[in-house]
Formats: sequence, structure tokens, C-alpha cells
Amino acid sequence: MQPAERKALHQRYHDHHYGFPIHDDNELFGRLIMEINQAGLSWETILKKEEGFRKAYANFDIAAVAAFSEKDRERLLNDAAIIRNRLKVNAAIENARVIVQLQQEFGSFEKWLEHHHPRTKEEWVKLFKKTFRFTGGEIVGEFLMSIGYLPGAHSEDCPVYAKITRKKPMWQR
Repeated sequence: MQPAERKALHQRYHDHHYGFPIHDDNELFGRLIMEINQAGLSWETILKKEEGFRKAYANFDIAAVAAFSEKDRERLLNDAAIIRNRLKVNAAIENARVIVQLQQEFGSFEKWLEHHHPRTKEEWVKLFKKTFRFTGGEIVGEFLMSIGYLPGAHSEDCPVYAKITRKKPMWQR
């Protein structure tokens, strides 16, 4: 990518997505997929492949991904538009199945998150490791910062910080 294209890619995410609360379960699931896939790679790589992830994972439809078959798993492992890592593909499918169960028990993935708020990062990591696949400390921390559950996505002097605080992220509650 050219420097201007790279800057625009990062700026769009920084200015309009990173740290903002998400209230749609499918989008929460999509962010979790993206954070899991970022492990060991640059965030830029993931941002470039976001549309590929959306297409490959049924626009992040939790129920659809939870129903993926072995044929779907093989399709994903051969899809150059996403990260073709068996552990990450398996985690996406298994985590979708877990989220379906959480939705049945709590009403939504978001309500499950709310039910466990507030927690320290360390407490969240333990909970996520117990509940989901492929969710280490960095993944969990970034996921929760990126959806407004933990502070730190932006510094107070960043213009986006004020926009986020007006949305009342969970870390403010």
C-alpha cells in the first residue's frame, strides 16, 4: 500500500471504530474474530482483510458460523482473503458455538459481557480463557479496549477520546 492509503486505512479504524461501544452481537463476534486473527501479525494486515473476513464468515453472523461444517472449515483454510490458520479458523467456529449458548443463557453476547462488568484485565483474561478458544491476554485486552470495556484505546488528548466518552463506554461506568 502507498503511505496515503495505509494512513487512511488506519485512520478510518482509529477515528470511527477503535474504542467505540458495539451493541450488535454479530459485530462483537466479528471484532473478536479480527482480534484473534491479528495474533502474530500486524493490525494493518487484518484491516486489509476485513472484507475478506466478512465474506468468509457470513458477515459475522454468529448462528451461521456456529453451523459451519467440515466443508466450510476446509473452505476457510483455502481462502486467501483471510488468515489461513487452522487454530484461528477452529477458534472462530467454536467461539460462535459458545456465543450461541451465551445468547440463550443471557439474551445476547453483549449482555454476557455486561453481566461480567466490571473486571480487571486479568480477570477478563481468565474468564475468556475459560469460555473461548484462542483468547490470550493480548487478544482479550485489545478486544475489550476496542469495544469500550477497558480504557486505553485513546489518550485524553486525542480528539477521538471525547467522541468515545460521549458514547458512554463501559469503562466509564
